[in-house]
Amino acid sequence: MRGVGTVLALVVLATVVATFARRWRIPAPSLLVVAGLAVALLPGTPRIGISPEIIGLVVLPPLLYASAEDMPWRELRAVWKPVGVLAIGLVLASAAAVAAVAALVTPLSWQMAFVLGAILASTDPVAVTALGRRLALPPRVQVLVQAESLFNDATSLVLVRVAAGIAVASAAANWGAAGTEFLVLAGGGTVIGAAVAGVIALIRRRTEDPVLETVIALVTPYAAYLLAEVAHTSGVTSCVVAGVVLGGRGERLTNARIRLQLHAVYGTVVFLLESVVFSLIGLALPTQVRALDDGDRAWPLYALAVAATLIAVRLLWLAPLSAVVQRKGGIGRVNWRVPMVLTWAGTRGVMPLAAALSIPELMKDGTPLADRPLVLVLTTSVVVVTLVVQGFSLAPVVRRSGLALEPAHTAREEAAARSRLAGAGIARLDELAELEVVPEVVLDRLRRGLTSRMEDADGESSESVERVYRQLRRDLILIEAAELQRLYDDHAISDTTRRRLQRGLDLEEARLAE
Repeated sequence: MRGVGTVLALVVLATVVATFARRWRIPAPSLLVVAGLAVALLPGTPRIGISPEIIGLVVLPPLLYASAEDMPWRELRAVWKPVGVLAIGLVLASAAAVAAVAALVTPLSWQMAFVLGAILASTDPVAVTALGRRLALPPRVQVLVQAESLFNDATSLVLVRVAAGIAVASAAANWGAAGTEFLVLAGGGTVIGAAVAGVIALIRRRTEDPVLETVIALVTPYAAYLLAEVAHTSGVTSCVVAGVVLGGRGERLTNARIRLQLHAVYGTVVFLLESVVFSLIGLALPTQVRALDDGDRAWPLYALAVAATLIAVRLLWLAPLSAVVQRKGGIGRVNWRVPMVLTWAGTRGVMPLAAALSIPELMKDGTPLADRPLVLVLTTSVVVVTLVVQGFSLAPVVRRSGLALEPAHTAREEAAARSRLAGAGIARLDELAELEVVPEVVLDRLRRGLTSRMEDADGESSESVERVYRQLRRDLILIEAAELQRLYDDHAISDTTRRRLQRGLDLEEARLAE
């Protein structure tokens, strides 16, 4: 009962803090970490430990899937080359730099320093998505940061396994085997994720039951993750690939009413899981610190050194790539602003913590693995530092960089797109008027609605006319949806505008079905 009460209290705390974060327009992950840390330091607070099984099997799959599902195909295809460079090259460079610094300034052995570098080498998709949700970055810059965090985990996971094997067995690194393992993890995860997405797409096309659709949507990330893990490939990669594939085809798999329901259900699930997991990070740090030896009391300085190393390496690596981002994203001349924003957006979060918790506690000879508590503390501390420091300052950095899209730009784009959609609908009405197959009163009402986007409720139409109106309006919504997709395919609007307008069409279609 005490465990259940703790969980419920954690959910309440996380929900309240996240709600205030939204109201105050500050990053929820950063405030949740601070709140968790503050509560953990209060007298009488029970010691909170984090189970790797809970993080890996319960929390990560839906959060990864939700992040991947929001990934627009068009922008992803445009930035896949720099994403590949970051997902492999930057991960290796970060791991090497952190390992070297940790071996020099901390009491860690070189084996455990290598483990720490591998754990912290990759950015975290959950934190990056949560922090970047309210930033008005150009689409390709936003996708570059988010895609990097989603696809660099396979590289980091292989490094963690190699490093942990070295530390546990005190053996030399077998880099040939590591390369093969990377191909198995990434390639196998990709194949399984794509296969799961294909099966789920076939099932969802053949059902219109809202309850069943919701269950399928909730089960999909767990199915992709677990099947890949059972096959000894990357569950993270599988989950991400399934989310990217299905997210790009979401409008073709279900109707408007089900899409609205799935959006509401998944929004609730993601909100709760993100709120709990980020507050849990702050709550767990004091417990981990108490497990340290007396000789490790300088851990705050070690954590700051490691965090500074990660930021410096990322900035030095991203500076040459800023030219690529400028050319592909059309964000102006190359200067310090682009790499600085990309660097500051690369926070650590749930994934490094899950990797650190997965480190074995015992060596092969049965003796405790030395320095594991310090690795846990440094991992959690660096996560806290990046979430708090970079999280609270990311929005000001973006604003000062000049990269943020002005609200007026987004409003103009959306208004122009709405006008184009209404134009497509009116053109269809003109065709029907020439055929004289629809009552004129219905055509006039629809034309007024498309022109003003305001529903006319004068009450003069008969029941049969109302029925014809609703059916014809649904048909026009299909025309508008097709025009919306065409505008997106022609690069006339961003993915954010497409999703917002599609949701508006879904809401109207759902109202017509009532």
